[in-house]
Amino acid sequence: MRKFVILGLLGLLVSCDWFMSKEIKTQKLVDREMQSIDWNELDEYPLFDNCDETDSKTVQKECFETTLLTHFTSTLHEFDFELDAEINDTVYVDFIMDNEGWISVLKIKKNAAVNAQIPEFNAIITRSLKNLPKVAPALKRGIPVSAKFRIPIVLNTK
Repeated sequence: MRKFVILGLLGLLVSCDWFMSKEIKTQKLVDREMQSIDWNELDEYPLFDNCDETDSKTVQKECFETTLLTHFTSTLHEFDFELDAEINDTVYVDFIMDNEGWISVLKIKKNAAVNAQIPEFNAIITRSLKNLPKVAPALKRGIPVSAKFRIPIVLNTK
């Protein structure tokens, strides 16, 4: 008889989850799911109209970066720069794309030679974003999210 009482008490202790409310169970499930998400990885990269949303993430990323670089290159070709010396350097443009598809420059990293010879470089790049073709924001689990990017722009005046 004593064994049955002990087993019964043990069974009640183990079955405490049965008495847990639906809200608590749901919250535990949500918490577990949130911990399993890699928040540093996008499910879908931002897409320009010329990019295919059915492509793999790698192809989407390449299309996004190529379209952006092509846009920056064509913008820079519109200007006639008078330089004192040749430039062969890489400029890094850090920007953020918000969850509505708007792009803002965060930082432009360039060396002193580029800064001295093309002081208007930052303004040109920032202005060129206003003429950027329409872009759909990045997605995480089907929800538009903000994302940071870094694009290298190679300057070669040879």
